[in-house]
Amino acid sequence: MIKDYIQTIFGSMNLKIALIAHDGKKPELVSFVLNNKKFLEGNTIYATGTTGSHILKEGFEVECLLSGPLGGDAQIAAMVATGDMDLVIFFRDPLDKHPHEPDVQMLMRQCDVHNVPLATNPKSAFYILKGIKAKISEE
Repeated sequence: MIKDYIQTIFGSMNLKIALIAHDGKKPELVSFVLNNKKFLEGNTIYATGTTGSHILKEGFEVECLLSGPLGGDAQIAAMVATGDMDLVIFFRDPLDKHPHEPDVQMLMRQCDVHNVPLATNPKSAFYILKGIKAKISEE
């Protein structure tokens, strides 16, 4: 029953998850990934270029896209818009300036438009995964 629920909400049991982090937040994202290794390994992981290289170093399978400022955020936004992304975890640094801020805003807007969960910090990511895990464990 829960598997059916997850499949209804997300389309399949193998979630497509985007992992993105601004430079100052990459260590936090890598720590989050390591702390949630068991959950994340069962899913398809996409990441922007530099973030993906950090996650690859930890032994995860990751499909690396372009670096955020070079269009990676826009690539993930396009995947959200076409229904090819189930969850976006984007550890943003709101206190720093980013030349690709319009792409970041577009990505966040696409998540809202297409009802794709978006976590922008470790606590929100924790609670999104906790909710998914809770639904799965109800089975």
